[in-house]
Amino acid sequence: MAVIDAHNHPDWHGHDLERFLANMDANGIDRCWLLSWECPAHEYSPHYQQVLPAALLGSTTGPVPFTRCLSYVERCPERFVLGYCPDPRRPDACAALRAAHDIYGARVCGELKCRMLYDNPDALLLFRCAGDLGMPVTFHLEYNRRQSHGDPWTEWWGGGIDNIERVLQACPNTNFLGHAPGFWLHISNDDLYQRVNYPPADAPVVPGGRLELLMRKYSNLHCDISAGSGFLALNRDHDYTRRFLAEFQDRVLFARDYFDSRHADLIRTLALPAAVSAKILGGNAERLLADTH
Repeated sequence: MAVIDAHNHPDWHGHDLERFLANMDANGIDRCWLLSWECPAHEYSPHYQQVLPAALLGSTTGPVPFTRCLSYVERCPERFVLGYCPDPRRPDACAALRAAHDIYGARVCGELKCRMLYDNPDALLLFRCAGDLGMPVTFHLEYNRRQSHGDPWTEWWGGGIDNIERVLQACPNTNFLGHAPGFWLHISNDDLYQRVNYPPADAPVVPGGRLELLMRKYSNLHCDISAGSGFLALNRDHDYTRRFLAEFQDRVLFARDYFDSRHADLIRTLALPAAVSAKILGGNAERLLADTH
């Protein structure tokens, strides 16, 4: 069984290619989806320069240039799957995505992380283009928590869960992977999403959350369990998580967005049936990419 990390970035947190590969080997990861991040510099916090020095690389497109993803894939094609998501507000966004797919072999459209509503017509056009190419779309969703115009570095990305439902309705032929606090807080039917980005460790999961409902309603929605948001959501209530993963075992993907082992450790701690764990840890990622044209 191949283990696939379905969400990570080149040069992330000081990991050059050599260190990245060593980490994959240490964690038993066979392949990794390597995702770009394209947006204007004024939309993301300078904090990212400490963990991803895009400015030092001369990037004019955003924190994770496509060229860095391509560099890793060209040097080690057997270990990485190439991802790319242009800023949908670019007039040439669809042309850029097609070129990345046709010329360089990009197979994933991600990571989308822009300060725009994801049901914007420009974004929908890009999503439909990705669907035509068979490329799943990984999006970062985070609510707007700015209190005033004097709070410039409180980031928001995509809008809210209602925007995502409209996207799913408008793009039925595109597969989407939800990620980040604005997505995972909706695992529970409560109002925490209105107040925090990350739930308290002891916050119970109230069944009937929007995530559960959307997963049942839209077969093109998948879950990327990476980062603190995915881990904390699944770690809140292990009994609920076992039921959630059993029901949606074909549409949950192991991913890290970092270099630790906590997501894989959690999956193994849950003692899921072997067939379910195999799907989550790699099978579902392989199946999604099998549809890439």
